[in-house]
Amino acid sequence: MGTLSGQVAVVTGAAQGIGAGIAKDLAAAGATVVVNYYPGDAERADRVVTEIAALGGTAVAVAADVRKPDDLAAMFDRAVNQFGRLDILVNNAGVYEFGPLEAVTEHDFHHQFDTNVLGVILATREAVKRFGPDGGSVVNISSTAVQLSQPHQMIYTATKSAVEAITRVLAKELGPRHIRVNAVGPGGTETEGGHSHGLIGSSYLDELVAATPLGRLGQVGDVAPVVTFLASPAAGWVTGEVLLAAGGLRP
Repeated sequence: MGTLSGQVAVVTGAAQGIGAGIAKDLAAAGATVVVNYYPGDAERADRVVTEIAALGGTAVAVAADVRKPDDLAAMFDRAVNQFGRLDILVNNAGVYEFGPLEAVTEHDFHHQFDTNVLGVILATREAVKRFGPDGGSVVNISSTAVQLSQPHQMIYTATKSAVEAITRVLAKELGPRHIRVNAVGPGGTETEGGHSHGLIGSSYLDELVAATPLGRLGQVGDVAPVVTFLASPAAGWVTGEVLLAAGGLRP
């Protein structure tokens, strides 16, 4: 029996990258997983569900734009109606755009804040409505960008700083309802998105690796088990924490 047997988890932005790895790891621990994906990304989400099923797990892919309350309400209703309960939410969906101050536009701001911050708030609000009397666990995905404060990452860093603030505030607010809220801050991690954005193999990533005590780029498999731990009963006395999964990378 896995540590999460009988529990139901929703992972936002789980069609690829860290989100897909988290969905698979939660399923391997015994959870039934709702693999959320941005509308239009069904093929990759279905692939994650197929991989989970091939290993004996249970998952379903559900489209929802985390910026839209109606989409989220429908997704969480489906999770509860289909599986009977909700125990875990992983707020992984996120976007990033890097550039100097002079190039920042209002679109850049709203694109990142609406997904990375508003999306976390809206998804958590819907999850909390559906957690049972025993509470639940919320794990937010932050970033070591908060600690590093790198040039050209002002908006992205601000969004992840907000995520960490939300984590700490909601841990206090929701604790009396037996709901734990924590965050994981990955360091430089190899993902499909990193490749498509040209980050993998760039001088920027080379510098991150050089500054990482463990001396390599992170992998999805380095981050996902940390999320599973925080979601599990093993972390039952842990809330309001930000746990870095970054190979020791710090300023």
